Amino acid sequence: MKLWRAILLLVVVAALAAFGWHWVAEDPGYVLLRLRGWRVETTVVAAVAILLLTWALLGVLWRLLRWPFGAFSRRHRRVSQQRLGEGLVALIEGRHGDAERDLNRAARLDSLRGPALLASAEAASRRGEHGRALEALNQAAQSSPQAARVLRARVLRRDGKSAEALALLAPESDKGTLSPGGWRELVLAALANGDLRRARAALEPLQKSGALGGRAYAALEAQVLVATINAAADGAALNALWSQLPKTQRRAPAVIDAYARRAASFGLTLPAMDEVESALRREWSPLLIETYGTLSGEDIEARLRRAESWLDAHPNDATLLLTLGRMCVRLKLWGKARQHLERSLALVPGAAAWEALGDVFAGQGDPAQAQRCYRNALAFGRGETIAPLAQGARSGQPDTHPIAIEERDVHGVPRLRE
Repeated sequence: MKLWRAILLLVVVAALAAFGWHWVAEDPGYVLLRLRGWRVETTVVAAVAILLLTWALLGVLWRLLRWPFGAFSRRHRRVSQQRLGEGLVALIEGRHGDAERDLNRAARLDSLRGPALLASAEAASRRGEHGRALEALNQAAQSSPQAARVLRARVLRRDGKSAEALALLAPESDKGTLSPGGWRELVLAALANGDLRRARAALEPLQKSGALGGRAYAALEAQVLVATINAAADGAALNALWSQLPKTQRRAPAVIDAYARRAASFGLTLPAMDEVESALRREWSPLLIETYGTLSGEDIEARLRRAESWLDAHPNDATLLLTLGRMCVRLKLWGKARQHLERSLALVPGAAAWEALGDVFAGQGDPAQAQRCYRNALAFGRGETIAPLAQGARSGQPDTHPIAIEERDVHGVPRLRE
């Protein structure tokens, strides 16, 4: 389509030139220039051509005259751009002192002043020089006020002054004119300052801005909701808050975990269990499995049978085995507890499993092995060497091989493994 337009334009121009030439050829016009005895006669076409040529020659001459004087400014611009690039690379590499020096030098060029001072403030903040960062931001605000405001809030928040950061961003947030980075800083500052209402209100514009990817936004949203749930004063306030949350927010495992634990602390064990079980039916979550086993309640035997039924579909889940072991400890089923906990340790060693195994030995009246398990739990958390159990205390070498789960097709017929 563009080719046909170009061809059509050329045809129109050629036609206009042909008609224009005939029109000028019939009467080329007459120009007379007389000055101090000089007399020049020519046609209008020649006069216009002479004027255009003279204008072009004057332009070239002016550029030639300016070239020596512009050499210094061109070198200054080139050096400043080079320092800006080197400063940004140093900032990414963690050489914050070098970055701050190069960026401050690059800021001497007016066209680079705003970006260079902003990056210099970030470098100073990462070095812990928050005062110097704020000084750089005072200068950067003259050319990039909105970006300087967001970065100032970030520097204040890093310095532990979340209240000042929140006060800085609040007027723009009330107007709805914050930049995407400003909405994120507002959420973090409000969360650090305990203003959970404002943090929740800022989530919607932050999501619409698209400043964060799906996973990062979900993590920040869960952090705000967990803090809001933990701040509920009583069971009635917690239930009112939970009923007001959108369904998508009530399906995050971390949010369900916070609700279940908070509800159980208010004595609302049954609603907590219902939410956890509903979530596990929708999607398997090791976090909620651990929550399911640690919640208090009188129905521990029914929960144990339900959790044991999940073992068929998830035989290699170390968290499920740990949960089963803890439940058995609460019911004083020492043999089953050791079986589950030893297999959990064989699959994924962890401090929690060692601690629960220590409870098993303590319940069986073996304080020496219980102390060894507790020491192993502490050693695992510190990254130290784990001491093996005594030979007589072992119930046999646990099976460390993952259990193969049978695969079936759409008709229910088992598939043969290759």
